Amino acid sequence: MKSLTKYFSLFAALLALVSCENDNIPAANNITLHFNNTFKNTTIVLGNAASASATVNTSAEGQAHRFSELKYVISNIRLIKADGSEFPYQINDLDKGATVVDHSRPQTFDYVLSNIPAGEYRQIKFGLGIKPELNTLDQAKFPKFYAEAGTNDTQMMWEWGSGYRFTKLEGFYGADNQEMSVHTGSTVQGTEGAYTQGVDAYRDIVLDLESLASVGRNAPKITIKADFDKLLSGKTHTIKLTSGTGMSDNATPNIHTAVQMVKFVDNLGGNGTSDISGMFSIERVEN
Repeated sequence: MKSLTKYFSLFAALLALVSCENDNIPAANNITLHFNNTFKNTTIVLGNAASASATVNTSAEGQAHRFSELKYVISNIRLIKADGSEFPYQINDLDKGATVVDHSRPQTFDYVLSNIPAGEYRQIKFGLGIKPELNTLDQAKFPKFYAEAGTNDTQMMWEWGSGYRFTKLEGFYGADNQEMSVHTGSTVQGTEGAYTQGVDAYRDIVLDLESLASVGRNAPKITIKADFDKLLSGKTHTIKLTSGTGMSDNATPNIHTAVQMVKFVDNLGGNGTSDISGMFSIERVEN
């Protein structure tokens, strides 16, 4: 009887060990999107004006610049199968299908998509920002995302409007470390109660995967590079930062106009026609 009890105890221990190991295995129907924020091929390190460790980049105009804050919103994710069919991932639910990538919080670099249909996927589409029909500060409908975007250390909401910021970049530029502050997001026009769409800063990103992501047997990880060298040295615009009160000054959000803002939007998210990838590219697919 003692031997039988001993064998049962050993069997139970083995089951517990296997169970613990399985807890660490990603679900086969998950895809992890991993965001790598870079200047060209160098992963960015944030820092203030006096920082010796902050990553410094030089633009096409010869301006040195660095970031102290880097945040952006990803939403409206769609996965394209090898046969061309499209799987929309929670595209109308900001709580379940949108996230804020915050470079000061490494835990936000990985965004897990769950319950993805088994199959081979060749392309991913997603929004930089939030599509117009969802871009309202709706705490009742999307409390999780509202809280995530509105926390004190995130602040991805316009103080003056009803929508979200899509990107938020703070930092310094030039030899004398002038302040750089670039915020993008859609605008409204008109009067309160009768607002209409102003500038639509939402951009749809389309990226081909370098190899198929296989869902079902595996839980793929797709690494997406966001190259912030494109902020000033984009495919569409070459931007020189200037401070002041003129219509062409663009270094701070309370100065630069919607026309100036769109140049940053086109560089980061593409112009929607000749450029549909903006600063984003696929680094690798791991099955």
